[in-house]
Amino acid sequence: MEFIRQWVFSLYEIGVLPSMFQYAFLTNALVAGLLIGPLLGALGPLVIVKRLAFFSEAVGHGALTGVALGILLGEPATQPFVALFCFCILFAMLLHWIKSRTDIPYDALVGVFLSFAIALGAALILYVAKKVNVHILENVLFGSILTVKDMDIWVLLLITAVSAVLIIKGANRALLASLSPDLARVRGVNIRLYDYIFILLIALVTVASVKVVGAILVGALLLIPATSARMISRNGREFFAYSVLFSTLSCILGILLPMAGALPIPSGAAIVMIASVGFVLSLIIRRWRVIQ
Repeated sequence: MEFIRQWVFSLYEIGVLPSMFQYAFLTNALVAGLLIGPLLGALGPLVIVKRLAFFSEAVGHGALTGVALGILLGEPATQPFVALFCFCILFAMLLHWIKSRTDIPYDALVGVFLSFAIALGAALILYVAKKVNVHILENVLFGSILTVKDMDIWVLLLITAVSAVLIIKGANRALLASLSPDLARVRGVNIRLYDYIFILLIALVTVASVKVVGAILVGALLLIPATSARMISRNGREFFAYSVLFSTLSCILGILLPMAGALPIPSGAAIVMIASVGFVLSLIIRRWRVIQ
């Protein structure tokens, strides 16, 4: 990471990049954005197809509880990785396990878990607020480019590598299992295994994105670019490619524009607003195609 920061700073010194690139935290945030954007964009289409839009919201809100538990257990307030990942993975797996063994409507089940996550997170957050700077908790909620450290980037890099391998090897089977479970069974696809792998990926990527996007807004970045891509894509390849493109652009522009304009906007809010602009543009393009 130090090499990348030095390289970016040298480009600033020779006048290639504007003055905001003299800050190391901006380089860290951009690297994190370049990892988060493609990851969320790649998972987004499957989230849309499998109708798991609010699942990532539940996991994201579960991150609040994970952070609070980490602080209570003595982990650093800015990097409570063990409690954060353990709680959110357990939370996601338990939700999906109950779904697969009951006839409770999935939206109702997610609503129950989401309510529980918010209630427990709020209770614990208010308790640990006495022990840590309240701005740390604000960063968890809405994201902040100031809090991205080298360790966060290495964790993101590891998750990106694991996710890329799983997506490349299993994307087609996972999509088949989502679109036509009966056909997938005939072809020998272990639907339950792919469901759990996908749930695990969503949990990992959602939690890893909290530092930049924020627990409250990370689900939106998983959903909005994929929805925008679906409106203007003509086939599955375009759906995937546009989703990755929109998500990545949202991350990069959401990080750079507030810095360029000296706007006191959390990075998560800026990223989601940029993604929402992309959604409106996609809607206009779709409408224009229908008229033509």
